[in-house]
Amino acid sequence: MPELRNVRPEEAIAALERAGGLTRRGKGTHVNVKMPNGQIITFSGHRAPIKIGLLKSMIRKAGLTEEEFVRLLEGKP
Repeated sequence: MPELRNVRPEEAIAALERAGGLTRRGKGTHVNVKMPNGQIITFSGHRAPIKIGLLKSMIRKAGLTEEEFVRLLEGKP
């Protein structure tokens, strides 16, 4: 699924916020997103794209499908 390649942490955080997640400060440059299902997803403060395997595990932890996440990345509710 090429849509998941080159996703930066800022884009992923914005997509998870659209899904109902709440952003919290983490330790150092890290950012935590608490999802409605109670899971906390931690993002590094680096601007480099997220590796695809890590991104897929974050999507599963958030309780979303890859298709839902791609739709949220595009800004659609």
